[in-house]
Amino acid sequence: MPLKLVDATVSSFDAVFEKFRSEAPKNKANLILFLADNDPSTSLSWCPDCVRAEPVIFKKLESTADAVAILRAYVGDRPTWRNPQHPWRVDSRFKLTGVPTLIRWENDTIKGRLEDNEAHIERKIEALVADK
Repeated sequence: MPLKLVDATVSSFDAVFEKFRSEAPKNKANLILFLADNDPSTSLSWCPDCVRAEPVIFKKLESTADAVAILRAYVGDRPTWRNPQHPWRVDSRFKLTGVPTLIRWENDTIKGRLEDNEAHIERKIEALVADK
């Protein structure tokens, strides 16, 4: 099955997330990947951990035969993310403390998560997707 990918920003997240939630029952796994935005001056993420983790995550997800949906949510530029009142830092559903954060979303709740320091570890990604 092909990987279902949808992107969101802080401003578009609510609408995109509602659609993601409504389609969740159709998928074997539903993941939310919170990432830093790309720096316009370099076209690369300002977050080194995101640069390291994102290709590994997508390599693992693209190799699975199961229907997997991923919502890639961009937290903004560095000053936006550093704000303690960032919407996803204070959102009781996500309680983000760092990026990247990969979350398994199931039955309207977080079933598992990989934080910034482990989001690039292949076996942990596999376990999260397989729900082990």
